[in-house]
Amino acid sequence: MKNRIKEYREMKHISQGKLADLCNVSRQTINAIENNKYDPSLQLAFDIAENLGVRIDNLFIHEKGENG
Repeated sequence: MKNRIKEYREMKHISQGKLADLCNVSRQTINAIENNKYDPSLQLAFDIAENLGVRIDNLFIHEKGENG
C-alpha cells in the first residue's frame, strides 16, 4: 500500500518526530510507513490522517496486484 504521508506532512510543516509524538509512535515508525516498509494498523492510519487533517482515502493508495 502506497501513501502520501510525507507529501502531506511536509505541506503542513510537520517533522516526522512531531507526527510521531502526535500519534504516540516512534519517529522510526513514521519513517518506515513513509518509505513503504511497514503498513500501519487501521487505528494508526486514522490517527495519522486526523493529525494531518486529511481524509484517510487521500492519504493511502491501495495498489491492485496481479490477481486483483
